[in-house]
Amino acid sequence: MGHDKRKIAMTLAMVLVISMLLQSTAFAAALRVGSRGDDVKALQTKLKRWGYYDGSVDGIFGSGTEKAVKYFQRKNGLTADGIVGNATAKALGLTLSDSSGSSSSGSSSNASGNLYLLARLVYGEARGEPYKGQVAVAAVVLNRMESSKFPNSMSGVIYQSGAFSVVDDGQINLSPDETAIKAARDAMNGWDPTNGCLYYYNPAKTTNKWMLSKPVLMKIGNHSFFRG
Repeated sequence: MGHDKRKIAMTLAMVLVISMLLQSTAFAAALRVGSRGDDVKALQTKLKRWGYYDGSVDGIFGSGTEKAVKYFQRKNGLTADGIVGNATAKALGLTLSDSSGSSSSGSSSNASGNLYLLARLVYGEARGEPYKGQVAVAAVVLNRMESSKFPNSMSGVIYQSGAFSVVDDGQINLSPDETAIKAARDAMNGWDPTNGCLYYYNPAKTTNKWMLSKPVLMKIGNHSFFRG
């Protein structure tokens, strides 16, 4: 009996150690108050660029960074817990050091994630528009990524503060249909019906005087496109 008790005790101890290791790994794969390093700097840079954060980019996750993360999460339909886990990191376009796999699988995951995010934007902004118009909306996002005037990542462009109304009203979180996914894929494969436009608007809906003052390069469906 004594031998069996010792065996059970050792087994329980091993289970406890494994559990602690798993918890430690899960903790490392997220950013939260107390985190430090390059991942935190990347987080702060993105939040500051998009208007969510006005503190120092110092690589220290303090209360100011937590507040900015919660603000971003609330605006984008995420659980506002101030912790940058997988869902929040994906929305931010961040790859956390301890949660990424090999470089090849990471690149593949990022590509599919970008496609789906772009499709969500297309579905929110342009569902009901002609197919060419949906591709055009996707192309504007890609054109912005190439422009020095805008962030250089898909999530950076889409989640830039005030850039797209569907982010503000939550439609970005709707599941895209197959047409929106196909339109996003066609744009990512190089089709740009806008010939390099950086902006579009619906004349029947916008009251933005700056947009309305710009020369329209083309109209596709209900949207007017211009370069800026």
